[in-house]
Amino acid sequence: MLRRRGWRNPARRRGIVALALLLVTGAARGDDARISFGRDVRPILSDKCYACHGPDEAQRKAGLRLDTKEGALTDPSGFPVIIPGKPDESEVVEHITADDPDRRMPPPTANRHLTDDEIATLIEWIRQGAEWQDHWAYAPPSSGEEPGALDTPQDIDRFIEERLAADGLTLSPEADRRALIRRVTFDLTGLPPTPRDVAEFLEDDSPDAYIKVVDRLLTSPRYGERMATHWLDLVRYADTSGYHSDEEVSVWPYRDYVIQAFNDNMPYDQFTRENLAGDLLPNATREQKVASAFNRLNQTTAEGGAQAKEYHAIYAADRVRATATVWLGATMQCAQCHDHKFDPFTTKDFYSFAAFFADVEERGVYRGGSKWEPVVMLPTEEQQARLDDVDHELTRLQSMYESPRAGLDADRRAWEREVLGRLASYEPTEYVWIDDLDVGTAASDEEDDAPEPLSGASSVRLSTEDDAIVQRVAQGIARPLAVVEDDTLFAHVWIDPDDPPSTVMLQWNDGSWEHRAFWGEDAIEYGDIGEDGPAHKPMGSLPAPGEWTRLEVDAALVGLEPGAFIRQMSFTQFGGTAYWDKAGSDTTVAGVARTEYPGAVLDAMATPEIVRTGDKQAAVVDQYRTVTPRLALIRDELATWTAKRAEIEKEVAYCVTTVSRQPRPVRVLPRGNWMDDSGERVYPNTPEFLPALKHDPLRRPTRLDLANWLVSRENPLTARAFVNRFWALFFGSGIARVMDDLGSQGPAPDHPELLDWLAVEFMDSGWNVKRLARLIVTSEAYRQSSRPSPELLERDPYNRLLARQSRRRLDAEMVRDNALALSGLLVDTIGGPSVRPYQPAGYYAHLNFPKRVYTPDSGDAQYRRGLYTHRQRTFPHPSLMAFDAPSRQECTAERSKSNTPTQALALLNDPTYVEAAQAFAERIMREGGDTPEERIVWAYRQALSRDPSPAESQVVATLYREHAPSGGAGTTDDAVSDASPPSDGADPAELAAWTSVGRVMLNLHEGITLY
Repeated sequence: MLRRRGWRNPARRRGIVALALLLVTGAARGDDARISFGRDVRPILSDKCYACHGPDEAQRKAGLRLDTKEGALTDPSGFPVIIPGKPDESEVVEHITADDPDRRMPPPTANRHLTDDEIATLIEWIRQGAEWQDHWAYAPPSSGEEPGALDTPQDIDRFIEERLAADGLTLSPEADRRALIRRVTFDLTGLPPTPRDVAEFLEDDSPDAYIKVVDRLLTSPRYGERMATHWLDLVRYADTSGYHSDEEVSVWPYRDYVIQAFNDNMPYDQFTRENLAGDLLPNATREQKVASAFNRLNQTTAEGGAQAKEYHAIYAADRVRATATVWLGATMQCAQCHDHKFDPFTTKDFYSFAAFFADVEERGVYRGGSKWEPVVMLPTEEQQARLDDVDHELTRLQSMYESPRAGLDADRRAWEREVLGRLASYEPTEYVWIDDLDVGTAASDEEDDAPEPLSGASSVRLSTEDDAIVQRVAQGIARPLAVVEDDTLFAHVWIDPDDPPSTVMLQWNDGSWEHRAFWGEDAIEYGDIGEDGPAHKPMGSLPAPGEWTRLEVDAALVGLEPGAFIRQMSFTQFGGTAYWDKAGSDTTVAGVARTEYPGAVLDAMATPEIVRTGDKQAAVVDQYRTVTPRLALIRDELATWTAKRAEIEKEVAYCVTTVSRQPRPVRVLPRGNWMDDSGERVYPNTPEFLPALKHDPLRRPTRLDLANWLVSRENPLTARAFVNRFWALFFGSGIARVMDDLGSQGPAPDHPELLDWLAVEFMDSGWNVKRLARLIVTSEAYRQSSRPSPELLERDPYNRLLARQSRRRLDAEMVRDNALALSGLLVDTIGGPSVRPYQPAGYYAHLNFPKRVYTPDSGDAQYRRGLYTHRQRTFPHPSLMAFDAPSRQECTAERSKSNTPTQALALLNDPTYVEAAQAFAERIMREGGDTPEERIVWAYRQALSRDPSPAESQVVATLYREHAPSGGAGTTDDAVSDASPPSDGADPAELAAWTSVGRVMLNLHEGITLY
């Protein structure tokens, strides 16, 4: 740590400073060159000093802060460590140049050593006066223009040209017109231009020819699909829950909402409100409720042993991470366990931010196979009409069911006496709780070796070919099973003599699955192998094979105490084949009564009718209506019409949504520990160092207040974060390189004035997204050639100065879309449920609970855009993964871009691309002309929007001849896809040759790269 005392050797002090100044000069910084604190100094302090002398008070050494002006330039003891203009009197210089390891800062153990250039920069900054600047992202953006100034693409170019001129550079020439229309078409629609689009642009010599192309593309419905892909990365959109069994969750209507919002050019501030708080808007529409699914796109679990409290904490933290990344470009997640080490976010800020989402209705642990409620139903007009008809009849029947009837009260009192008598009876009886319910795959009548079921229509068969756990959880149980004293739980099992499992296990859930008993080897890990307790109780050897065995367990042995209610039961085994049948408990007549009727009703019955409250009396009356023979016909009709409604609802699309409830209490979790409730209770609030939240002080702030704060003019981050990411869509990288961290650890923008001007312009335009896109793609900077000169490659290899356009590989979805578009197979239907294109067999082999087999779609569904591909979080589609599509388990602000052999293999061998190559070959033969030369030119115009060079034509012609029938190397089935047979009349051998050409064309680097 820094020691607060003066320098003891003035001569050495002067020598060090002189050496530092020489280093500055050696680094091409003359005495008149100004050091910028934001550009040159803060990155050094953030990287090397903030861990010990930054925002995190718990880790701060010597009480010294170097992340604030007050901390760095003042000192409570009266001796500041930095004295502006006097590096030889500033103690910080002594420590960063000390030879003694005990005094050197950062200490050698920190592994954050300062370089000579960094030391020189710090000393020169102090010598120049130690001018301090607040962090650029936390100050309000300024356009540098007078209000009402004209905003044009030339403004973008002005900022870039001024920076380039300071470095002695200029913009590159405009790109070739073919490359330009290809670039802008992919950037705005995610699809290639057609040859007709290219030809019309080349023939149009009017000054606004390019503007007309841009305006046409911005009005294309394909624009919304292109923009939605990027947004869905940010909001971690996927079609499955993510954790544990990774079950399907219906969220595709949210994806369609996003597409429509971009196509409709919904203002970004409104889009923000609807995503975060659509359900809280006055008279919220169905679409706004769908938009609020943003809050429910996090990963969720349905694992039986999971702790709800833990997962509520996990879900809350996920929402803070996603919201802060998307709208603030901030790494608030770093404050989950301690104050942020580099930015001013505190742990209290983190949990106060999480408190905005404490009203989101959800389960910590969901039920497997559920809808992941709450949901919003999305019936079509026809479905809604049918539902209205059913509801009308249900209303009529319900009125009849609830109307008074003569003699009903007398019958009810007799029924009450009978039930109360049963509650007093301790006569033993067997209660079959589960019999022929939906607990899995029933034994087929066609299975010769299946045992005769004990009762009912069928038994349940569980089988696996692997040494693995297989289980089925009973579903559709109407009432929980009551546990009374001395109850014995039972279930029947039949072990296959030819394929016995190693272990069979019964599990019961009374709110926790920690109640288990097993027979056979100790091979099932639930409750921990080797344990002997209620969560993992050994009961002896495996039952005898080839006969029905009644498994029995005292309820107390597995921790089920009298008064408990079992709500679920699971049949589990390790390997082998077994059949399961009726299960329940050996109990008493009183125990059965407690199972048949809700506890609240039984408690109400125990109260004399004359002194019952209205609620208790209503509970008893309502319960009697469910059993009295007098209402049997009406109950049957109600059940019939209710079933009709349920059948219609099965056809109706739905989407998870946000519903506001009484907020859960939120506390600061010390070290992020969800089990530690010692932290202070916090309420919804925004980070203290940012502009204050404006809301009605008489009520608790809501998610809508948060959304309004995010898009307020006072918030310095939201517009910058969006504009920075949006810029990257068209240039390959943000103006500030790290798009999910605009804080101290993220590099400062290379064109800060441009970023601020765009942010202000975006807000001034009414958060107009299409206008922003038009400004960017019509600028000279965007239209530049991507061909770098040797000078630019040497001076700016990463193109941070923007003296040229960047070359960019297409996103994974666009690679697929491009192939389908060229083949003519692409189906351009917008929206609808996700689809399943081809993927390798067995890829889902390790998906459990339940096991799943991937079945590719057929017909039009096979040829939808990549945007609509089913996203399985734990097993993302391998073809998309090959091209760096994220799993969407977390918010992704920027995709990685790799160049690997796997990508070439995917383009050559993935059935989607083989089939596309064959369809492309058929187009070449049908539309490309009569000669190989004509067809090659046609193929190049389709695939690359240009003509081939003579050398390229010769290479492709040689390839064709080597595979053509006359060349002797081709065969009738060579390279032809089995999934799509050739069209009638197509010569299979000729088609195979051109399919080989098509596969090469789809695999060209230029085909998946924008220039």
